[in-house]
Amino acid sequence: MGSDDREAELRAEAGEVAGPESEGPRRRLLARLAEALKSSDAPRIASAARIARELLPGDSDFGDPLSTAGSDPSHVLGRQLSALSAERPSVLGEIGLSALQVWESLSGTRETGEKEVAILFTDLVDFSKWALAAGDTAAIELLRVVGLAIEPPVARHDGIIVKRLGDGLMAVFADPAAAVEAALDAHHEMGRVEVNGHRPRMRAGIHFGRPRILGGDYLGVDVNIAARVAGAASAGQVLISDAARERLGERPLVIRRRRFFRAKGAPSDLKVFTVERPG
Repeated sequence: MGSDDREAELRAEAGEVAGPESEGPRRRLLARLAEALKSSDAPRIASAARIARELLPGDSDFGDPLSTAGSDPSHVLGRQLSALSAERPSVLGEIGLSALQVWESLSGTRETGEKEVAILFTDLVDFSKWALAAGDTAAIELLRVVGLAIEPPVARHDGIIVKRLGDGLMAVFADPAAAVEAALDAHHEMGRVEVNGHRPRMRAGIHFGRPRILGGDYLGVDVNIAARVAGAASAGQVLISDAARERLGERPLVIRRRRFFRAKGAPSDLKVFTVERPG
């Protein structure tokens, strides 16, 4: 039997053990793949490693630019291995990427796949215009102070900062209520910020959905919707989508439907609401 036939046979078997109820067959197949990895047949080893990556925990495509976009050591090594494998496909490259894939999944530092989260975007209204007149020194000082105002509330409400975006950030939370509380707390803290006589105004947008998690980043339609909701918010305003609104539950908040909302790239039937604390 040729190497192509062996790989086809293993792939066929892999397709039969995709469900969660097939733990026994999955273990047997992984055992067969482990045996293949001990052989002296390089093509067979490479085939076994590729198939094992589809069955092992984590992102089976780990190694491509999107999945290794972060700065973690595993991402750096993944990029290097992927580049070497592209130039000269190797068994060591396949096995190395498999190990990094599993490490990413089990280390607890990165997740892959999909997960329901509340996505928060913030930015400063008219920051670029002010910075152009104020200069780099004042702009950088402002961003430092703004970071100290916004990021502690995110951490306090168990949010995870995905990335900093110049004068704003993207963060994710387990539920919209935590995201809303963090955004409202951040607005309160922003009231104390002043640099060179300038008082910046923050806006925030929140959406609840199931984005793709890849390479330490969150991608997909729901992320785009959250960004569009934030972009439509006014200075000092927290704007939330209807998906986030439905999951807030009974809370002492003032929530009002915003009747006129249009945002390029957002669903035409998307409803948004302003949210604030009473009083």
